[in-house]
Amino acid sequence: MKTCIKTLRVRIKDKHVGVLSQWAFEVNQVWNAANKLSADFSWVPIPGVGYLNCETSEYDLQKELKSIRQERGLTIGAATVQAAISQHAKSRRQFKKNKLQWRCSGGSRRSLGWIPFKASGIKMVNGQLRFCGHLFSLWDSYGLAGYALGAGSFSEDARGRWYFNTTVEVSVKPGNGRASVGVDLGLKTVATCSDGRVFDRRKITDEFALRLSVAQRAKKSTRVKAIHAKIANSRKDAIHQFTSTMTAEYGAVFIGDVSSKNLAKTRMAKSVYDSGWHMLKTQLKYKAIARSVVFEEVNEKYTTQTCSCCREVPSNSPKGRAGLRIREWTCALCGATYDRDINAAKNILALGHERLAVGIPVLSAQAAAAG
Repeated sequence: MKTCIKTLRVRIKDKHVGVLSQWAFEVNQVWNAANKLSADFSWVPIPGVGYLNCETSEYDLQKELKSIRQERGLTIGAATVQAAISQHAKSRRQFKKNKLQWRCSGGSRRSLGWIPFKASGIKMVNGQLRFCGHLFSLWDSYGLAGYALGAGSFSEDARGRWYFNTTVEVSVKPGNGRASVGVDLGLKTVATCSDGRVFDRRKITDEFALRLSVAQRAKKSTRVKAIHAKIANSRKDAIHQFTSTMTAEYGAVFIGDVSSKNLAKTRMAKSVYDSGWHMLKTQLKYKAIARSVVFEEVNEKYTTQTCSCCREVPSNSPKGRAGLRIREWTCALCGATYDRDINAAKNILALGHERLAVGIPVLSAQAAAAG
């Protein structure tokens, strides 16, 4: 049976907050020490030449900071120190920077707690997690004792709650779907499929909107954080259900390449963030890979304006900002009537078939039959 790597997130009971907060403070010291070293040694003066950019390697940082536990009296293990330095080096390579942001342990700009670990440093013992000489009680809904736990981290959320994050290998059944579907991302509805299925974000946010506004006017910051957390969890759960259904029922999923990063700079930023496009596309992609489902992003330019029946751009199709108000329209050339989002999803599906036509004859035949 096919397997894949999955990340599990389990909440730790609040009685362990004190020791985890102390360890997070110590991890921040290690991170900031590595940050200072990488910044100080990034530019080396060369006589007669100037300055040479010499990026500090992970090996150099590990060597320079090997005695930091003794020097600062840290209680975290050496493996945790090494994991923090490794993540620092990885982040510098990812963002192509010699210096990253400092991790603050206090004040209004406090960094949320984070404690990395290696797979060899954790173990389940009688339903509890053993790490660095301590036993932690969990709300274990996954049955972690039945998995081989991998590397991960302890992390803190905005409400001060701590979570245990680890990677495990799980078996995945390949999807049985043979049909294909196009998905159009939007703001009024998060996703509209070419078969008429709709994923509406308002069902998620409207449930908490009144309670959130009351808490904000009353300036109850703790309550506001709790409601925001519930909204985030509800959104994540709804997206998980939608993406799981898509990859289970279809053999190929095609989605538009709309950029949430660009639209977040406009007046539509709040709606873009509420929609969770990036999370939806990320989940679709990794679930499709695990279930051997074809997943492709296609260029969605003109998919709303083009008639999915005659493949022409009629004069009365919705265009520009003014066209955002037009939800249904009738093609002036062939007379077909459309919901704008379903029409765009059908065009995305057709574009996906065209992209894969050469490599997948079955989809090519389907596209020809549909046309």
